[in-house]
Amino acid sequence: MSDPSAQSTERRTFLGVLLGGIGAVIAGAFSWPLFRYLSPIDKGGEQQQVRVPRRQVAVGGTHFFSYQGRPAVLLQPKAGEFVALSAVCTHLGCIVKWVEESQEFLCPCHGGRFSTAGQVLGGPPPSPLATYVVSVDGDEILIG
Repeated sequence: MSDPSAQSTERRTFLGVLLGGIGAVIAGAFSWPLFRYLSPIDKGGEQQQVRVPRRQVAVGGTHFFSYQGRPAVLLQPKAGEFVALSAVCTHLGCIVKWVEESQEFLCPCHGGRFSTAGQVLGGPPPSPLATYVVSVDGDEILIG
C-alpha cells in the first residue's frame, strides 16, 4: 500500500504546478496588450516626405496629418508662410489642439500652451514642439 501522506504531497505539488501555470498564462494574457500599448510603433517603411495641397491649409488655419508615424500639424500663420510642427506635447506626449481664437496650440492634458512657431508659452512642457522642414512645390507643400 502507498503512504497517504506521500499521495497528499504529490497531489499538492501537482495542484501547485497547475495553478502556477494557469496564473502565468493569465498574467501573460493581461500583460501583452499593455506591452503593445507602451512599445513604440515600428513605421520603418513609412515615407520620409509628406505632400499636402496648399488649399487644405487656410491662412490662420491648420491641417493635422501623420508624419513618420506620429501626429504632426501644418499651419499657415501668414499668407505664403508655412510651418510644420510635431503635434505631440513635450510634457507627457498628449496631442495638442489648435485654438483659433488665440492662435496657439493647447495641450488638453495639463494646459501647456505653444506658439505658432512651437515655442512654449506656458504650462509644464519643458521644451518647444519639434519643427519639420517645409518647402513649397507649386500647389503642394512638402514636409520633410
